[in-house]
Amino acid sequence: MYRLYNQIKDYAWGSHSAMAALFGLPNPDNQPQAEMWLGAHPAGCSAIITDNGPVGLDDFIRTNPGNILGQKTAKHFQTLPFLLKILAAEMPLSIQVHPNKLSAERGFADENARRIPLDAPQRNYKDDNHKPELIYALTPFQALNGFRELAEMIDLFVQAEISSLQQPIAALQQQTDKQGLRRFFTTVMTLTTDIRQQAIKELLRHIGTKGDDIGAKTAFALIKQLSELYPDDVGLFAPLLLNIVTLKPREAMFLYAETPHAYIHGTGIEIMANSDNVLRAGLTPKYIDVKELLEHIDYTPKSFSTLKLHPQTVDAGHKKFPVPVSDFSFAVIRVTKPKPIAVSSAEILLCLSGKVIITDNTGGQNITLQRGQSVFIPASTGAYCLDGAGEIVRAYSGI
Repeated sequence: MYRLYNQIKDYAWGSHSAMAALFGLPNPDNQPQAEMWLGAHPAGCSAIITDNGPVGLDDFIRTNPGNILGQKTAKHFQTLPFLLKILAAEMPLSIQVHPNKLSAERGFADENARRIPLDAPQRNYKDDNHKPELIYALTPFQALNGFRELAEMIDLFVQAEISSLQQPIAALQQQTDKQGLRRFFTTVMTLTTDIRQQAIKELLRHIGTKGDDIGAKTAFALIKQLSELYPDDVGLFAPLLLNIVTLKPREAMFLYAETPHAYIHGTGIEIMANSDNVLRAGLTPKYIDVKELLEHIDYTPKSFSTLKLHPQTVDAGHKKFPVPVSDFSFAVIRVTKPKPIAVSSAEILLCLSGKVIITDNTGGQNITLQRGQSVFIPASTGAYCLDGAGEIVRAYSGI
């Protein structure tokens, strides 16, 4: 077992105080602390201390993948298949989509062939992997996730009284299927500058006095909030197009590849397939590639009632959140007494609160974690025991 030393990303949308408040992580320069990465992705690899000194987790895994990852995980993925993050959003993230596996492989190969540097601002594909993900809320967490059901979407656009979009709205009313949604979304995302500016002007003029129900009032309030940061951005239409979800602490939701989404505000734990691929459409100063994004969207509306995950109780204090992918499994464990855990793949444990003692199956090694601290457990450990009083996140392969 090895303590992890993790990188913090200072993206502009990050919180200056959340990680310090929740995990006691220092921020002496008062920089935004957006994400702490726990994993082996080359863009932000964790480190461990071995007998030979510090080493990157990716390099350590390469020394004996079968022993460290577990034979099944090593055969299927060749590397640690997930990336765990602490995410603290003070400002909204971009409207974005993550590609599926096949699209990521093709996009990565194409950008490599065109010799676009991996760190170039215009690079879409940083690796060849898909990026389904789960977000578990530590504070109230607001996000957009997937297209609204079409009747609800149409009703919101009608209430907003955007005369510049009257024709495409009417077309959607006539064709309420995936193809109609694709055509409508493409039209909105590719408006000419003049029409976009006029439509936004009409939207902002009307939403101050509109809102026939709580859903409309919530959408219009979010649009007003976003307009203060991005007054001329096509992403201002997103709250009319996408489901608005507010997670309570300890609630979670899953985000499929090819699903348009955005995190708005809050702090949570995020786990995903081991990827950093992002296609952006708006609400960001970063590189936007609407044409590429439109080619990689699933235009299936999502019912709001299906978005939140329902955890399964493994045993007392141990809850697992089921996900439809094999790249990762995610559980939260409240430790109040000794709890043995069997290991079949590499794991990362992150302490959320209290003090948790992890002892390997021989009893020869133990590591104590406090909030914000983490440990990497190779598959060869076989089993470990949790003790103390606290709460941890358990991340491991779904194979």
